[in-house]
Amino acid sequence: MTYQETTTWLFNQLPMFQMQGASAYKKDLTNTLLLVEHLQHPETKFKSIHVAGTNGKGSTSSMIASILQEAGYKVGLYTSPHLKDFRERIRINGEMISEDFVVDFILENKLFFEANQLSFFEMTVGLAFDYFAKEQVDIAVIEVGMGGRLDSTNVITPLVSIITNIGFDHTQFLGDTLSKIATEKAGIIKSNIPVVIGEYSEETKAVFIAKAKFENAPIYFAQDNPEVAYDCALLGDYQVHNKKTVLKAIEVLQSQLNVSKNHIKLGLKNVIQNTGLLGRWQILTQQPFTVCDTAHNSHGLKIVLNQIEKHSFENLHMVLGVVNDKDLDSILPLFPKNAKYYFCKPNVPRGLDVEELMLKASGFGLFGEVFNSVSEAYVEAVNSAKESDFIYIGGSTFVVAEIV
Repeated sequence: MTYQETTTWLFNQLPMFQMQGASAYKKDLTNTLLLVEHLQHPETKFKSIHVAGTNGKGSTSSMIASILQEAGYKVGLYTSPHLKDFRERIRINGEMISEDFVVDFILENKLFFEANQLSFFEMTVGLAFDYFAKEQVDIAVIEVGMGGRLDSTNVITPLVSIITNIGFDHTQFLGDTLSKIATEKAGIIKSNIPVVIGEYSEETKAVFIAKAKFENAPIYFAQDNPEVAYDCALLGDYQVHNKKTVLKAIEVLQSQLNVSKNHIKLGLKNVIQNTGLLGRWQILTQQPFTVCDTAHNSHGLKIVLNQIEKHSFENLHMVLGVVNDKDLDSILPLFPKNAKYYFCKPNVPRGLDVEELMLKASGFGLFGEVFNSVSEAYVEAVNSAKESDFIYIGGSTFVVAEIV
């Protein structure tokens, strides 16, 4: 099989949550445990850091990986979803996994995958672990796909566990209260392994403390630390919280890894070039000021939309698309009414029909036109905007993926 044929098989033959939604969700780790046994337990052959949370997982994981790279370590980084190329999910020192490795891994294990009906995410986690083990990374930063307790990544025993924050997302799987969601995320807390909590509420803090106490895991709350003035290439306002989380995690790791203040400074400054992270308050043009951002739930969107309001501009243009399982009643009221909207549907099966999005948005006083594609909506926004205007592209990771 060619690389293209291999990724097409991965995407189409077996369930994949980011494309299909609920049908791809597995409610236990049975398949993952079978898989790592089949692969001769690659997850035990490298040190790791485990990162969960509703928002900020990708940014936090990338900042940590960048800092460790600057400290001279060979660093694996596993994140999801990807924006352009499947291989973005699996990197070593910023370099994507080779096409040949992906093809060979699938060919060698295809019969096992089919016999056990493994999901897209389970296979991808196995691929990442196998690659990091064979390439002998010093340490790997592993981002949780969804939740924590039942996530396929939750077979590792990390040096530190990190939970960035808790917000309402994927409630059909993780629960409809913050304490229920926190319980799922807290599933990555393991016996005697320190855990860093980025942001908390009183409701979620109680859950984390109880789980940490049960596991005899030292627990740290980064939110309580003062802000440290390190410049970072990631410019979103929400990165203030992520930086605090990263710095506390690095502090916890100091007894096991050699990381200096200069490594931290360089790691944060060079995070984009070191890891290839895209789509986080990414500035595309200055005139008109154009930003894309992958925030897609109320917790993340509140911060992004507040950041837009801090800018001075003449007119606001919003290129907006979402997926069909998004709770529109929780996110549409957050969007400004004094903007022109360019409604579009991201090019994935889960994309919400654009006419349905426009109709729902109009009920919240958000008005604009519908477009056949994200790119068409973006081009029209650019053509309509003056140099003194602001253009925002977002609502879904998949919308951003079609622009960057």
